[in-house]
This record gives sequence, structure tokens and C-alpha cells, in this order.
Amino acid sequence: MGRKWNNIKDKKAGKDAANSRIYAKFGREIYVAAKSGEPNPESNRALKTVLERAKTYSVPKHIIEKAIDKAKGGGDEQFDELRYEGFGVAGTMVIVDALTNNVNRTASEVRAAFGKNGGNMGVSGSAAHMFQNTAVFGIEGKSEDEILEILMEADLDMRDIMDEEGTIIVYVEPEQFHATQEAFKGAGIEDFTVAELTMLPMTDVALTGDDLVKFEKMIDALEDLEDVQRVYHNADLGE
Repeated sequence: MGRKWNNIKDKKAGKDAANSRIYAKFGREIYVAAKSGEPNPESNRALKTVLERAKTYSVPKHIIEKAIDKAKGGGDEQFDELRYEGFGVAGTMVIVDALTNNVNRTASEVRAAFGKNGGNMGVSGSAAHMFQNTAVFGIEGKSEDEILEILMEADLDMRDIMDEEGTIIVYVEPEQFHATQEAFKGAGIEDFTVAELTMLPMTDVALTGDDLVKFEKMIDALEDLEDVQRVYHNADLGE
């Protein structure tokens, strides 16, 4: 089930840090989550989840506070949560999650990002059935046995566990995200290299040569769109 989380995350963080787009995306996501309920992560699970994920990407505190303050102040900006599905080269499948205040603009931009890079948008459900909603955690400084013991003591199941260059990657059921996180924190684990809900592909498609170049260009084009929050795919990029 592994997707080489460390390499993927490091590559994306390095790319986004240069233009700060990741901070803008988190600001929008935090604002929407805070406005959907109480602007307090202890009583708003959606907000708590995005804040934990923001922490793993080192989002500055002032970005987080600004977004929450905007929600507290009754900001009137409205965003729709949208999901697009499509296909890339060699039968690859892609899921795009967006937050937008202009549905027509976002749909047009996503369609163009697919079409200009050898892909095409599909209908709802055309790709998502090949992905599995999963919670994933990355933990340093612990062994697999220690992590397994923590999960067993908390009576929590897991889907998979693996060691990625010294970081333990744990996959659990999505509905157990918060319970698992609390179990880890109860065991003294406060920092995670990964702590998020994601969509993992059931099968991977290996890409090489021109197909790999074209696919990466398409993913970059999608991730660079202002309204796009997350992009999932089933390509094995060899990272």
C-alpha cells in the first residue's frame, strides 16, 4: 500500500515553498473548515484535521490565525467543495479536490490542465472507485513494534505499516483518524511527518520516458491551480 510518502512530500514541499502557494491553499481550507462549525479545533473535527496536516507542512502560525480570525469575523466568502476525476497517459487515473467560489472557472481550468497534457476529464465515479479513502501517519523515532504496541493497547486496527528510511508509515481506517492520533499523542508522540486523510490507489501504473514527463507536467499544472487543494493519482513515478 505504500506510496513513498517521504519522497513525495519532500518534493511537493520544496516546490510549493518557493512560491508559497501551499500556504494560500491551507489558508482557504482552514477558513472553510473553521466556518463550517465552531472555529475551535477541539470541537470542530474538520478544523482539527486540517490543522494537524498544516503542521506537517510547517504552515506559518500567522497564516493559520488569519484564516481562523476571518472565519470568526463572519467572513462572507463562500466556497464549494468539488471533486473532479480524470485520466492521464497510459491509463493513469487522477482525482482532483477543489475549493472554489466560481465553479465554472474551476471546471474550465481543471479541464484545460488535463487536456493540454495528454489527459481528459471523466464523469463522477469514473476514477474514484479505484481509490481507497485512508488515514496515514508518519512517525520518526519509533520502531514498528513500538507503534504496533501503541495501536494494540488502544484497541485500534491498521491497514498496513512500513518503514520508509527510518520513518514508520501507518495506514488506518479513515474513521479512526482522530482515535489513532490521540493514541499516539497519549504515548508521547506529538510530531508527525504525515498526518492526513488521503485517497490511495488500489493499483499503480508504472510510467517511464515521455509518459512520465507528460504525466508529471499534468500533475504540476493541476496542483498549481489556485482552486485545487489536493491531487491524487495512481501513477508510480519511481520516486
